[in-house]
Amino acid sequence: MSISGDDAGGRDATGTGPGSISGYGAGSSADPPIRRAVPADVPALVRLRALMLQEMGLAVGDQDAEWRHSAGAWFERRLRDTSRFAVFVADDPELGLVSCAAGICEDRAPSPTNVGGFHGHVFNISTDVRSRRRGHARACLVALLDWFRDETAAGVISLNATEDGMNLYRSLGFEAPGFPPLQLRIDRSP
Repeated sequence: MSISGDDAGGRDATGTGPGSISGYGAGSSADPPIRRAVPADVPALVRLRALMLQEMGLAVGDQDAEWRHSAGAWFERRLRDTSRFAVFVADDPELGLVSCAAGICEDRAPSPTNVGGFHGHVFNISTDVRSRRRGHARACLVALLDWFRDETAAGVISLNATEDGMNLYRSLGFEAPGFPPLQLRIDRSP
């Protein structure tokens, strides 16, 4: 699966190019174009992140919550690093950004299965409730995976899956790692 064409990120803005993904962008005016996010999109990226986190059971607070300001500044910094970070968005002409998928690259120690050590991580896959079940998340994720493949040296790409996204991720080739990830949260409260 590949999206190819004309925009600055190498993606066909209409979704009708030779590599458009099945079930999306068949020329329907209902399909918002998929494009790479720009700094002006930061407020919408934070909004979509809050939606995702809230649906994962986190209390996200109101519009002035401290984490939202920090997330906005983080996205602004990362969007400037186009070789290591990308977000692809579905941009609806009436609703604005309705879906996104973000990815970041990092250097890790090489291994037999990833000799270069370059690793990609997918996150912040979120779709506005008014636009779900239309293929927007899939289209954003496919564009992001194309970016990893075509414009980075990432040899492994990971993500943390919710039950809602599991079928999508598996359909694109993601599988459970041999050793499940664990995490430790360090309490930094005053």
